[in-house]
Amino acid sequence: MNRIAFILYCIIGTALTTGAFANTIRAGKGENISSIAEAIRRAAPGDTILISEGVYREGNIVIDKPLVLKGINHPLLDGEKKYEVISVRSPYVTIDGFRVRASGHSSMTDIAGIKIYNTHHVSVINNILEDNFFGIYSQEGRQCIIRNNRITAYVSATEVSGNGVHCWKSDSMDIAGNEVTGHRDGFYFEFVTHTVVNNNVSVKNHRYGLHFMFSHHNTYSDNVFRNNGAGVAVMFTRHVVMTGNLFEENWGDAAYGLLLKEITDSRIEQNTFVNNTMAIDMEGSSRILIRKNVFRTNGWAMKIQASCMDNTVESNNFLGNTFDVATNGSLVLNSFKGNYWDKYEGYDLNKDKIGDVPYRPISMYSMIVERYPPAMLFFRSFIVSLLDKTEKVIPSLTPENLKDDTPSMKPLPL
Repeated sequence: MNRIAFILYCIIGTALTTGAFANTIRAGKGENISSIAEAIRRAAPGDTILISEGVYREGNIVIDKPLVLKGINHPLLDGEKKYEVISVRSPYVTIDGFRVRASGHSSMTDIAGIKIYNTHHVSVINNILEDNFFGIYSQEGRQCIIRNNRITAYVSATEVSGNGVHCWKSDSMDIAGNEVTGHRDGFYFEFVTHTVVNNNVSVKNHRYGLHFMFSHHNTYSDNVFRNNGAGVAVMFTRHVVMTGNLFEENWGDAAYGLLLKEITDSRIEQNTFVNNTMAIDMEGSSRILIRKNVFRTNGWAMKIQASCMDNTVESNNFLGNTFDVATNGSLVLNSFKGNYWDKYEGYDLNKDKIGDVPYRPISMYSMIVERYPPAMLFFRSFIVSLLDKTEKVIPSLTPENLKDDTPSMKPLPL
C-alpha cells in the first residue's frame, strides 16, 4: 500500500468509527424497518438507529459494528426469560434509552440484559433494566461508560440472581449515576483497574452493595450503599480511594458497612458510616489512611484485627457508637491521632482544643465480647460499667498502646 492510499485508508476508517458519514435510520413499530436486528444489519458503521416506542421480542440482539442504538420513550426489549437481550461485540457502540427486561438465566453462563464482549468505547446510558439475571456485564471491556441506568431484580435468593453491574478484567471504566436494587451484588468488580465509580446508589441487594477483588487503582466517590445484606466488601486490592460515600443501615450478625480484607496503600476519607453493625471491619490490611470520616450510631465503629499494621486513623468523628474500636490482639501497630470521641471524659486545661490526657477507645467489655460473643447479653448492666471504669484506672486486658494521644475536645468540622 503506497503512502497516499494508506492516508486515505486511515481517514476513511476514522470517519466510519466517529460517525462523520453517519446516517439516521428509523426502525420499529410503524416504520418501514420493523425489526431491530434488520436495522442493525442494514446500517453502516457509525449510523444512528432510532427505535420507536413498543415491545420487541427478538431474542438475542447482537451489535457487531459501530452504531448508536437509541430508544424513543424507552421501548421494551423482552428477553422472555430465554435470551441474553443485547450483546455488544464491536467498539464505538452506544445503547441509550431502552427498557431491557427478563433475560435468560443460567448456572453455567453469565447471561445479562446488556453484555459487552472484549471490546472498547461502549456507552450504556439512560436505560431501565428489570428482572434480568445480570444487569449490565462488561467482559474485558476498556474505556466504557455505564451511566444513569436503573437496574432492578425481583428474586428472593442470591443463587438465582447475578449482579447489577458486573465488570471482569476491565480497564478505565466510567460508572456513574446508576441505581441498583435487588441483585446479588449491586456492583461487582474483579480484575478491574483505573476505573472511576461515582454518584451511584446501591440499595437492598442480597449480598453486597459493592464487592471487588484484585481491582487496583480505582476511585469510589459519592456513592450510597444502604441496607444491603453485608455492606461493601473490598478484598485483595491495593491503591483504593474511597471518598464521600455513605454506608448506611447494613445490619446483621456478620454485616458491616465496609470490609477491608488484604487491602494496602489506600485512602478512606470523608465518608459517613451510620447505623451499621460494624462500620469498618479490617483484616490483614496495611498502610491505609482513614481520615475525616464520620462514624455515627454503629454497633462497632471499627474492628481492627491484629493482622493489620501501619494504618493511620486521624481526624474522624466517633459519635454514639456502642463500641468505638475493637481488636482481637494486644500488639498495636496502628496509629490513632486527633479524633473526636464522644465518650472522652478528659480535660483541656490549656484550652488548645486537644485533650490533655490520652483516650483509649477500646473498652474492657468490648474485649470480652470479642472473645465471648454471648457476653453481649450483659450489655448496659451495672457490672459492665464497673468493669470498664476499673479498666480505665488499672488497664489489664485492653492494649496499652492503642490510644489517641491528641483527642479533639469538640466534633471536627468535616
